[in-house]
Amino acid sequence: FLQGLTNNREDMSGRGGDPPEKYFHESTFHPHYDGRFAYTILPPSTRLPHLRALIRSYLSTMRDLGAETWIMHGSLLGWWWNRRIMPWDDDIDVQVSESAISFLARYYNMTVHSFNDSDLGMSTEDAELMEANGNMGKRYLLEVNPRYTNASAEDWLNVIDARWIDIDTGLFIDITALRRRRHKRRFRPADEAVRTGPLKMYCKDKHTFLSSQIYPLRTSVFEDVPVRIPYAYRDLLAEEYGSNSLIETDFWNERYEFQQQRLEWVPM
Repeated sequence: FLQGLTNNREDMSGRGGDPPEKYFHESTFHPHYDGRFAYTILPPSTRLPHLRALIRSYLSTMRDLGAETWIMHGSLLGWWWNRRIMPWDDDIDVQVSESAISFLARYYNMTVHSFNDSDLGMSTEDAELMEANGNMGKRYLLEVNPRYTNASAEDWLNVIDARWIDIDTGLFIDITALRRRRHKRRFRPADEAVRTGPLKMYCKDKHTFLSSQIYPLRTSVFEDVPVRIPYAYRDLLAEEYGSNSLIETDFWNERYEFQQQRLEWVPM
């Protein structure tokens, strides 16, 4: 199947050194690239346009398919600041509902989706950068981990339930399913308040949430396309990254600062 998709002459994934029960194999040269489709990292100047195309194509496809999805983690933090991917990021994180991952696995696993620049609303500058890197048009593979049916967080080698993969660059979106914790005992009448309160939810990567933190999903914009975000986005970001991440305009680790007038992260 992959022989008709990849331009790689050899498999650069870490398959050979990974445990056999692990499904997704990150590349040997960088954990945020799929080594079946890439043999080296992209320079920062071209990585960001490809990431923009990646999230736009994903959100567009999920919207067309009717699969419920929303951005999380570092991508949500980028949304908080200026509705953009942070310029130092090299991956994108999203979640889907349990029903969505089952739907995608049943009907769309291993499907390839093609886009051109106009489909993705790419700026002239971004399109030129991508074409200079040898990419005319874009193709993406939706791949679902068959271990998604194992809901246990102890299946730590398979915490990623699916990926949306850029066939031309090896960049990908990690897709994790948000699951409801199943109670092992029956509720008594006195437990009614517990049963009707917010549900405890989790992903296999051991992030835990209350249903009231995620739902109802809000509608917004990310990288100029419609997106869904969790209801209690501010609380979730403060819990994961600390409250300073929402106000501190100097990101020293990456040597970027946020310029309020431009609504943009710029190098220091």
